Order: sequence, then C-alpha cells, then structure tokens
Amino acid sequence: MRVLSIQSSVSYGHVGNSAAVFPLQRIGIEVMPISTVCFSNHTGYGSWRGPHLSGDDIREIVTGIEERGGLADVDAVLSGYQGGDDIGDAILDAVTRVKQHSPNAVYSCDPVLGNAKSGCHVAPEVQSLIRDRVVPEADLVTPNQFELGFVTGTSPDTLESTLDSISRMREIGPRSVLVTSVERPERAHDNVMEMISVTGDEAWIVETPRLPIKANGSGDVTAALFTAHLLRSGDPKESLARTASSVFALLEQTLASGRRELQLIEAQTAYAHPSMQFEPKLLTSHI
Repeated sequence: MRVLSIQSSVSYGHVGNSAAVFPLQRIGIEVMPISTVCFSNHTGYGSWRGPHLSGDDIREIVTGIEERGGLADVDAVLSGYQGGDDIGDAILDAVTRVKQHSPNAVYSCDPVLGNAKSGCHVAPEVQSLIRDRVVPEADLVTPNQFELGFVTGTSPDTLESTLDSISRMREIGPRSVLVTSVERPERAHDNVMEMISVTGDEAWIVETPRLPIKANGSGDVTAALFTAHLLRSGDPKESLARTASSVFALLEQTLASGRRELQLIEAQTAYAHPSMQFEPKLLTSHI
C-alpha cells in the first residue's frame, strides 16, 4: 500500500508529515511525503524558523515523482493543514494527477480550520477553499466537530445533530467521514471524548477517557491511521477501534512523559499492535 502525503514538516516535534509518516511506515505503509513548509517547530510555540513552499514547488515535486512512475499504484493522497490557497490548488492538482494514474486512489482530507475554543485560525481564502473546493473533491474527510459544523453550515452538538451534519457533509462529496473531538451533552460523563465514523450505511461511535493534555499533531496521526486502516480492511468498526486504541496509547505515553511534544517513537508498538481496549458501538440513527 502506498500513500502520497502532502503536509507540513517540522524538525523539532511531530505535526503534519512529521507526525503522520512514521506511524504509517510502522504499520507497513509506503509513504511519499511532500512538505508544504519546512519549519523548525510547529507554530503553537508562537515563533518558528524555516521556509514555506509554494504551490509551484509542490507541483514540481509531484511532476518529479510522476516522471519516475511513482504515481502509479497509489492507494491514497493524504492532506492536512493548508497554509494558503496556492497550496490547496496544488494539492487538488496532485489528486487529479494521481487519479489519472491510479483511478482507485482515495483522497483523504483533514480539513484543518480550527476548533470550538479558538474558532477558525486559517485565512478567509483558505476557509473558502476548503469548504467550497477541497471537501467536495475528497473521498474521506476527518474533521473535528467544529470543522464539521463550519463546512456544512450547521451546529452539531447532540448526537442527532452531529449525525445530521455528517449526512450533509456526505451530500457535499465525501463518501466516508470521521469526526474527532466529539462532545455532546447526552454523553455518559464529562471525562470522555468520542469519535464517530460513517461509511456506507454504517455509523459507529467510540468513547475514550479524556486525558488532561493538548498535544499538537495527534489529529494528524488520527487521520493517517484511520485512512490506512479503512483502506486496508474496508471495515469501519475495526478501523475506528484500532485508531482510537493507538492514539489513546500515544497520548497516554506523552502525558506520562511530562513533555509537550508527542512521544511518537516511544509509542510505536501501539500503532502496529494496538491493545484494542475500546469497542465502537453501532449507531442505527438515519444514516
């Protein structure tokens, strides 16, 4: 299995491709990473160093891969944070070119826009790009609950309204949706987080304990692992269970370390051999 992953890259810490590539490799996926930025560290520190790549830079790299025959037999294109509309256009161009060589390839998009606490943290032109052009081209999207609402123009909060928003998202284009960081008033108690996966006519929800940690890059790991598991197995329940178990173990180990950055390497056994301690439940509501 081969994935073309177009995301940011940092030297210190783990976000973007620096978070997604190693877990994919650890479960046996061949990854072709393309960096959209090459930064010293993620922007959450408030300062960083290093260059942005332009959309033309991305196209040049994709062309070089194509000239080597590397766009044949690609199973998925994976994208995350898009710092500018020129990068988004280049990613969409890459998806088109990949599908010309690999018609069955899936475009998996993490529509990074923001979160419920801080709102949108990308430029208005990027918001429009993701909502109006990128999501309709995606086969699989992995928004958090806030991003789900932003893209669909809805206000998901309860289970019912979140499922309604997922249905709206699928009408826009994507066949499969994974919603992360789900919080709803009717959940069992406040110290849990949930993810909901909808593929075909099946909707699954999984619950994990809420850990007192905010770890940049965990969403990138989640999107990468879920994409790979779903493509490999075709089983949304198993894919959700494996992803939840792996990411929870990663966050648990990061919390125990007392460090700010994901303990990506130290938790590597959890990707290849997750403990499968979380059992997704089937939702029967109007999917």
